[in-house]
Amino acid sequence: MKSHLTNDIKYFDYNATHPPYQEILESCLSDYIENFYNPSGITRYSLKNQGKIEQTRKYLSQVTKGKEKQFIFSSTGTEANFLLIQSLRVLYPDLDSVIVSPFEHSSMYSALENFGFEFTILQTNKSGTINLNHLSELLKNNPKPVICLYAGNETGVIQPAETIHSLVKESGQMFYSDLMQAFCKIPVPFHWFDGYTFSGHKIGAGMGAAVTYLPVENKNIRLFGGGNQENEHRAGTENSFAISCLQKVCEIQTNSLLEKNFKLKEFQTYIEENLESMGCEIIAKNENRLPNTTFLILPIQTVDFFLLGLEEKGIIVSTGSSCKSRAREASKSLLLMGYSEDEALRAIRISSGSFTSWDDVHSLVNQTKELIQKLKN
Repeated sequence: MKSHLTNDIKYFDYNATHPPYQEILESCLSDYIENFYNPSGITRYSLKNQGKIEQTRKYLSQVTKGKEKQFIFSSTGTEANFLLIQSLRVLYPDLDSVIVSPFEHSSMYSALENFGFEFTILQTNKSGTINLNHLSELLKNNPKPVICLYAGNETGVIQPAETIHSLVKESGQMFYSDLMQAFCKIPVPFHWFDGYTFSGHKIGAGMGAAVTYLPVENKNIRLFGGGNQENEHRAGTENSFAISCLQKVCEIQTNSLLEKNFKLKEFQTYIEENLESMGCEIIAKNENRLPNTTFLILPIQTVDFFLLGLEEKGIIVSTGSSCKSRAREASKSLLLMGYSEDEALRAIRISSGSFTSWDDVHSLVNQTKELIQKLKN
């Protein structure tokens, strides 16, 4: 399928939002316009729409080998993360704290605070992976549930989830993970995680549908009240259009995963080799990373002018996680990895995806080289 993006836009911010699969969204929208009935209604038209939602739930259970009723649809990744953390509060009402990675999306830390959890942040270094010795020590001295995303939003580093899973289970604890950057981007061993989240807008399905996989089926895990939708876990009319898009795009992404990642790895290698020759530092270069993500430190101080210069040429990159990119604050994860505030403020993220072409990549490299030389002078 082709991207709807024009040749004037070279988009390298896939980790924030994947451009939509236009044909899929148009097809699902056409179906929605004809069959707009509320899936919670009692007519056969409503029941048909509820059946489509349950079909997607069943599809996700087949893909992940999870239990159907433990997949809960919501509207955003943030909401999905809040529901995931709320499940901890319901299952362990006396639990006071958890162990968490330093790389989480800000919504995860906010959810922990919202539900009254203190948290110990795992140590790390410039590798961008958590310190497994620190985790082992924490679990040995004071076992607590562990929350660690599988792939970093900024660095793209893939965490050693199998080892984390083993350590956590030896301690009899729960292991939760944010799979926003991993789902449909790399093979995911879902069985290592007791609970997890992902979102349709990260894979090209548009806004409006995110998923929480709960560790158990428990009706007391209920983020919103006022209705019995989503097996009573999340009141509110389901976005049947977005949920249908999620399934159809997931099918496309899954079927093309190996071919796509081979292409993206070639792009990543070419981009990084060229940017290093310009004086850029690739963060966590030698670690196991997503093939679509490059997080780097520019050899210039005028990052804002650099970003504006790229945008004038129709090239879009970001300064990191989209939840804080507007603030232009130093990345907390980079600071915890041991980088200085000055280095963290010079960091940008380049993330590619399904619709990225060699023409896009060459434009990015050429314009970056031109801007760095210009701004250095």
